[in-house]
Amino acid sequence: MRYVALGDSMSIDLYPALDAGEVDVAVALERRVEAGQIAPLGAASLLVRNDDARWPEFAGRDLASRWPRLSVQSLATDAATIGDVFGDQLDQVDESSEEAIVTISVGGNDLLSAYSTKPRQSLMERIVTDIAGAYDAMLEAIAEKLPRARLVLTTVYDPSDRTGSIPGILEDVGKLPLRHLDALNAHIRSAAATHASAVVADVYGHFLGHGASVAPEHRWYWKRSLIEPSALGASEIRRVWLDALEIE
Repeated sequence: MRYVALGDSMSIDLYPALDAGEVDVAVALERRVEAGQIAPLGAASLLVRNDDARWPEFAGRDLASRWPRLSVQSLATDAATIGDVFGDQLDQVDESSEEAIVTISVGGNDLLSAYSTKPRQSLMERIVTDIAGAYDAMLEAIAEKLPRARLVLTTVYDPSDRTGSIPGILEDVGKLPLRHLDALNAHIRSAAATHASAVVADVYGHFLGHGASVAPEHRWYWKRSLIEPSALGASEIRRVWLDALEIE
């Protein structure tokens, strides 16, 4: 069995490890993964191998426990867009007919980038249509390289908790038009329903009520940037993935 993690910071170790204080000083200062050691506390790392001391309820409920000879490629990167998955991450994936699990967490940065330009409504709608088209093309490219892969399509969370306002993020834009996030997530759910090899991991629904609408101590996001998962948030993303894969 093979596991491949594709996508953005919803999957990576950096922000959960910063949240937990489990990084080298250089990483904490520079926020660069290459600056030093980072604890494997991101969603992809926890899916592969649980941290039993930190999350005892997941002891034995990970991919390595089920498939001891599991091979792993963690290719997700900070701030990645669908284009980055195409242009960099997928290039590192060798074609293979072996069984695989692929988690995909992408689309949120594409939306944030579009929001930042303050496009008029008609243009924003076309942009979202283009994002959805690129998402479908990405899935086809993954399926071509890994035809026996189980694809875990992750919906994009909403740190604003339906308020449209994320403290510290795009505050000059005003309230974010959440209908575009809803449209993207609906497309992700539809894509999972129409691909026989895909399942949907509804992180969006699971995370509602754990963002800007509640006190900081109840949030599942990193306190220094509410678009990134905290250590608990990463564990909860992993939970949704496990449930989608029906791994007990």
